[in-house]
Amino acid sequence: MTSSSLRPSYKEAQERLIKWCQNVTRNYESVKIRNFTSDFADGLAFCAIVHHYFPDEFDFNKLNRDNKQSNFDLAFRIAEEKAHVHQLLDSDDLIRGQLDKKCVFTYLLTLYHGLKHFETNKLVLR
Repeated sequence: MTSSSLRPSYKEAQERLIKWCQNVTRNYESVKIRNFTSDFADGLAFCAIVHHYFPDEFDFNKLNRDNKQSNFDLAFRIAEEKAHVHQLLDSDDLIRGQLDKKCVFTYLLTLYHGLKHFETNKLVLR
């Protein structure tokens, strides 16, 4: 078996990442994730994912779906400060509705790895 056959296809990777997002956000009633575009358009999905790992950083229930700029900025700032995940997406582009599926996928994959790394280090330090 070659190493490339061990890696999931892009479609499989997308499906796995969507499942991870759904799992992490399952207790957030206002967040339903089925895709990498419209379901991330108001920033709440990003906030829910970050909040799942850093619940003491902000009160998720006080976020407003209509305050997209604040939602994006909050999620990206906490992800960078706490999990060292650099902001690969531009809030202004996202607010203008320029959600590129592959860019959102790439950021979420980076976020996934950063949060898993954070989680592993947290367990080691206990």
